Amino acid sequence: MKNKKWFAFIFLTIFTLVLSGCNFNSSDKKEDDGKKEDKGKDGKTEEVAQVLKLSASAEIPTLDSTKAHDGVAFNVLNNTNEGLYRQDENNAPILALAEKHEQSDDKITHTFTLKETTWSNGDPVTAADFEYAWKRVMKEAGAYNYMLVTAGIKNAEAIMDETMDAEELGIKATGDYTLEVTLESPNPLFETLLAFPTFLPQNQKFVEELGDQYSLEADKVLSNGPFKIVSWTHEQGWKLEKNEDYWDADNVKLDAVEVVVVKEPSAGANLYETGKIDRTVLTSALVDQFSSDDDFKIVKESDIIFLRFNHNHPVLGNMEIRRAINMAIDREGLTDVILKDGSTPLYGVVAEGYYLSPEQKDYRELNGDINKGTPEEAKALWEKTLKELGEDEVTVSINIADSESMKKVAEYLQAQLEDNLPGFKLDIKAVPFAQRLEIEKAVTYDISLSSWGPDYSDPMTYLDMWLTGGSANRMDYDNPKLNALVAEARGETDLSKRFEMLLGIEKILLEEDAAIAPLYQTGTAILMQDKIKGLVKHPSGAEFSYQWAYIEE
Repeated sequence: MKNKKWFAFIFLTIFTLVLSGCNFNSSDKKEDDGKKEDKGKDGKTEEVAQVLKLSASAEIPTLDSTKAHDGVAFNVLNNTNEGLYRQDENNAPILALAEKHEQSDDKITHTFTLKETTWSNGDPVTAADFEYAWKRVMKEAGAYNYMLVTAGIKNAEAIMDETMDAEELGIKATGDYTLEVTLESPNPLFETLLAFPTFLPQNQKFVEELGDQYSLEADKVLSNGPFKIVSWTHEQGWKLEKNEDYWDADNVKLDAVEVVVVKEPSAGANLYETGKIDRTVLTSALVDQFSSDDDFKIVKESDIIFLRFNHNHPVLGNMEIRRAINMAIDREGLTDVILKDGSTPLYGVVAEGYYLSPEQKDYRELNGDINKGTPEEAKALWEKTLKELGEDEVTVSINIADSESMKKVAEYLQAQLEDNLPGFKLDIKAVPFAQRLEIEKAVTYDISLSSWGPDYSDPMTYLDMWLTGGSANRMDYDNPKLNALVAEARGETDLSKRFEMLLGIEKILLEEDAAIAPLYQTGTAILMQDKIKGLVKHPSGAEFSYQWAYIEE
């Protein structure tokens, strides 16, 4: 622990007064609950509190699984609720609330037998809870209703297109604990997708009694997972406690998880140094200060940062111009000198280190680096193509979120492109994050500095976003060949053949079209106490699973 500065002491004093409103220490348990015996260094028995203390970057917007669309909500939902499947310690889908999963010979009809479990109010969790929740996703047109289409559930796409009613979704409770799901066609992603929070069940009576107040407070939401939310002070934090009625409670080691909202990284570092949280994320500005700390760690992430091009632009609509821009950017300088947070250069759209072929080869290794070139090659291609277009110079703007890190990235790109491509001028337009997304959706930009995090553990989560007219396309990119290959891969049940198709989709996007410019795969610099064991961080879907975590002294 470093020497405490006076400003850290003052900050902690103020923060402690604020934190008292979160009731993090309130419980009906005796004072010695939440502690386990362990042997100290001197051989004497000491008590270890099984309480994990974390921070979150923002408030929980909602705990309604049919409407949740952000990482903060997904984390809470993943740990307080449970669906048919969940991700295990190795990020693979495993049976959770489902005791048995059977499928017809044609892999169209899937029958799930549920464990007999209860909600936190004592009501049984039944097959009807799944039918109600999934149909409600479609009725409410939630942000992730397309996940039911991706899963291939019968009639989901027609319901999204408003040619069918949500009641016609291919899901039916055939008994209290028997659920039947019908697909449009066999889908190799089905089990993987079922671990996503959008597929959680809901108690219809509870939801409808609360109406528009459902899920907005700790006492207005039910749990059926490893933990339950017991307090929630908006904009300050929340507390989860172990759910003793959870079917696998004997294997849940933590007694509580306390989360505080910390919006400023420097504040998070101060809280960490004073022992108020066990893990915090550092920005590049803080890396140098803490890189020699014993608790400093770099975590490889699966999110990607890239440039979208407006394909309607008179110059950027040219594939060779986009390829030249790809080749002109020194990504190693960006990640190693500017970011310094464990981010790594990326020359593809699918992240490295997470997605293996059936033969256990990494996707990124198999497809290699695409559009990687030298400044000299970039300049030659740029000048040749610009001349063919009848242009001497080009001025374009880049649309970015107004965060410190994105401004640094944009300034680096500006210097690289203006230095390496004669006649190129880049203007930076920083706007709030939400506004950046709206500008992208309207395709009223030249270049947009974008990010993408995977929804599920398969390369397709990075690849089908480029379908013509897709909600994630946001640049008017259109290639019928790519559309056809995505459709073919979605129905291919031979996993080796399917993986070859997935490799081919990226080659169309980048080798043939240079449709975007991948920049880097994100990394995260963190401080984390060594006593935290078994905290599982997932590359897709909800970020953390707490149920295998414990505190060791």
